[in-house]
Amino acid sequence: MVFIPALYGLGWLLIQPVGALIPDLPRGSLDLLGTLISLLLFLCLLPSWVRSRWRVPQPWHCLGLRRDARQTAEVKALMRGLGWALLLLLLIAGISLAGPWGTWIGVLDPASLWNALVLCFGVGLAEELLFRGWLWGELELLIGERWALPGQALIFSLVHTRFNLGLWPMLGLLLGLFLLGLTLASRRRLDGGSLWGCIGLHGGLVGGWFALQAGLMAWSPASPTWLTGPGGNPLGGLVGIVAIAALLGVQRQLTARAKAARP
Repeated sequence: MVFIPALYGLGWLLIQPVGALIPDLPRGSLDLLGTLISLLLFLCLLPSWVRSRWRVPQPWHCLGLRRDARQTAEVKALMRGLGWALLLLLLIAGISLAGPWGTWIGVLDPASLWNALVLCFGVGLAEELLFRGWLWGELELLIGERWALPGQALIFSLVHTRFNLGLWPMLGLLLGLFLLGLTLASRRRLDGGSLWGCIGLHGGLVGGWFALQAGLMAWSPASPTWLTGPGGNPLGGLVGIVAIAALLGVQRQLTARAKAARP
């Protein structure tokens, strides 16, 4: 479990000379550079780590980045994930537009569109590989299969929660993120171990919400927390929590039917 903290620390050390050479570089840009370096180190070292620690010959396959000869299964899984993300975002946007809280603008400049795509596929791939790929597998080795699934969801929610929101908003966000972690794990199981559906769902939510806020829609400052969520994260609002819980229930029913249909 020290693998990721060690890589993050190494990335932080490697960017220190950059900060010294370019003192006017904004701190946010420096932190982003360190995160990118840590991510590159993670991607480079991950196959060797998994091959050695998990004792498997095909690390990327075990991590969920499998592919068939025509890649059709992966594309379908990715599109399903993106489709569910779109439906969840349309629910939030639709309620906002139907009420007095949202206004449709429909303008997205090229820079914002590019950022949305990078968030969708970059964050989706990186975080799913980290949480539903590496972390889930590590937890199965450490605490067993039964506790690994809720364990990865709990760590995922803690890492992404903002703790300066107040008690009840924070708990709402923790719950929504925890349910999302369970839903993404359920998505991977439903897709037969493939990570691409999780990438589509997770990345679609992140990139799609950014696109909505970056120019497609405008929200009133009076928008209720139960709709847009605490801190502007709809996963912590009542609508987001209910929607994610419903999706989790649907996926579990589909998984149960798929198991029952097997000979």
